[in-house]
Amino acid sequence: MTAVTDQDHTDHTNHTEHADHAGGQGHADAAGDDTGRAEERSENAASEEGTPQDGRSTAAGPDGEDVAEGPEPAAEAALEKSEGEEPEHRAAGGSKKSAAASAGKHAATGPEAPAKDRHARVQADSEGSWDDGLIARRVTEETAAQHVPTAPARPSPPQATAPLAYDGPLRSRLDALRELVGLSRTRLDSRTLAEAGRVLDEAASRRRLSGQHTVVAIAGATGSGKSQLFNTLAGVTISETGVRRPTTAAPIACSWSDGAAGLIDRLGIPGRLRRRPVQSAEAEAQLRGLVLVDLPDHDSAAVQHREQVDRVLALVDAVIWVVDPEKYADAVLHERYLRPMAGHAEVMFVVLNQIDRLPGEATEQVLDDLRRLLDEDGIALGEYGEPGATVLALSALTGDGVGELRESLGQFLAERGAPARRIAADVDAAGWRLRSVYATGQRTGLSEEDRDEFAARLAEAIGATAAGEAAERAWLRNANRACGTPWLRLWRWYQDRLDAPTGRFPARAQVDEEATARQRVEQAVRTLAERASTGLPAPWGQAVREAAVRGAQGLPEALDELAARAGLPPGRPPRPGWWPAAVFAQASMTILQVVGGLWLLGQIIGFMSPNLGVPVLLMVAGIIGGPLVEWSCRMAARGPARRYGQEAERRLREASAGCGRARVLDPVAAELLRYREVREQYGRLMGVPAAR
Repeated sequence: MTAVTDQDHTDHTNHTEHADHAGGQGHADAAGDDTGRAEERSENAASEEGTPQDGRSTAAGPDGEDVAEGPEPAAEAALEKSEGEEPEHRAAGGSKKSAAASAGKHAATGPEAPAKDRHARVQADSEGSWDDGLIARRVTEETAAQHVPTAPARPSPPQATAPLAYDGPLRSRLDALRELVGLSRTRLDSRTLAEAGRVLDEAASRRRLSGQHTVVAIAGATGSGKSQLFNTLAGVTISETGVRRPTTAAPIACSWSDGAAGLIDRLGIPGRLRRRPVQSAEAEAQLRGLVLVDLPDHDSAAVQHREQVDRVLALVDAVIWVVDPEKYADAVLHERYLRPMAGHAEVMFVVLNQIDRLPGEATEQVLDDLRRLLDEDGIALGEYGEPGATVLALSALTGDGVGELRESLGQFLAERGAPARRIAADVDAAGWRLRSVYATGQRTGLSEEDRDEFAARLAEAIGATAAGEAAERAWLRNANRACGTPWLRLWRWYQDRLDAPTGRFPARAQVDEEATARQRVEQAVRTLAERASTGLPAPWGQAVREAAVRGAQGLPEALDELAARAGLPPGRPPRPGWWPAAVFAQASMTILQVVGGLWLLGQIIGFMSPNLGVPVLLMVAGIIGGPLVEWSCRMAARGPARRYGQEAERRLREASAGCGRARVLDPVAAELLRYREVREQYGRLMGVPAAR
């Protein structure tokens, strides 16, 4: 039978060591004297040529150890002498050259060398094309009879593996997720974005590695038989099985082809836990590109075992869940793993193992119940050509149904789409986790009515309306002073001397007025912030409110300064062009009164001849005409005074609106714009248009 050696001398099962010991002892006895003479000649040749005493040149192996490359002339001479006594055991897939190299090494090592070491060297030569630090597990006659027959290994030079390529839609979604995280980094806490960041990192890491390999993990509960299924698929006992629980303590990798070193390194599996399956043309063609990983029990009593399961499950491309008839409905399995991974159904196999323990039609009944539970978990089933999880029943012990699993795995591997589908499912999961902080079913943002109302509240807070009315009164007062009768102007002058002047823009320096204005400004800001944050997810609503509060700091003082600068200019209001004519008419009426009065006074004292008609007429014209001119000027001044007041109010409203826009509206609008951008990116991420 074929013997596949193990380069790791510390990790063997007991039955393998016994078999090797028996075979190696017989070989040592058979080699006997000839190997001793070959050793002497080999040492002489080694001393002359400067090569190691075993007669072979060495090179660094995958794990940093020296690996023999080929026999030197001295070793070949020893080989020719001992060729007829070649032992029965040969390396799996060994060629004629590897057998000769094995005999040469036997001669070099001598009869005292352990049989295990000689077999390890033989296998190292025959499997020189295996890279990635993978180690072939030893197969005895007993174990080899239970698995797939071996075929000669076909050494081939290492092939460069092409990196994984994502299609356009997946790249677009990853770009959207990257933009989403970048725009949200200062608005959301790191724990909220942690999963999205992990997905981006793992997608970038997986993309740099081989796209020709698919990493599939076998996971299951204690006693489900996952390690036995792992060994059955590999065709050789790699993962230890037994009644001791837990049996598998660390992940073990088995690769069907070269070029998977980076993928296995990414899983953190050391070289001593990397294996090769039994080599056969059929298995290599069917499962080429498969990297199978046996995980510890997900329900293990050891916490570190469960942690390793969670860590590796987040990195593999697909997973085979192995359940047994007793634990297929286990709540831990469904609630902790299957239900959260419902979106990964396309890269999931669910295998009901140990069907040899079920009588009659019980297998179909258990399968139906398993499908029902998976459906309740939200896992789509790949039936009738629909994408989803593959559900199978088999017995790893008897081999019943294993062929169907191999065929399904072969088709799954041939598609080369599992890594991209896994990343797409991770992106979906990350997007659904972020839905509460991005998606909303309500309309968000500020309407024009909300902006106008905020500006009106600020204008009211600084008294824009009152300032306009005061400006109008000041204009009318100035007009009355310029166009009024002298007697009325004299009376008003006297009143002005008694009272404080009121012809200027009123200064709001009183404490109560300032407090009232501040309260109005704060109320206007709060109202705006509440309306702007309505319908937003909690983090973005909080960001909008914080932006409004920051802008409101110092806003009342800024409004007061603007009111002082944008209010009425110092001095009297400007006069229209008709004011000189009105002043001239009022002066004429005054002159008529004075002339008429003096004329009557002259007649009274006898200075002039009596004639009451003309002076009385002049006085009456002046007395009636003065108030009439004043009234006409007042009527004519209403329009300009109103426009003057409106202009003053407009300037204050524009100044207050500009201040409020710069300090409050623009920061709030910036937050709303940022949220609109992330919402659009979230729509790209989930493949749906952004909701308005």
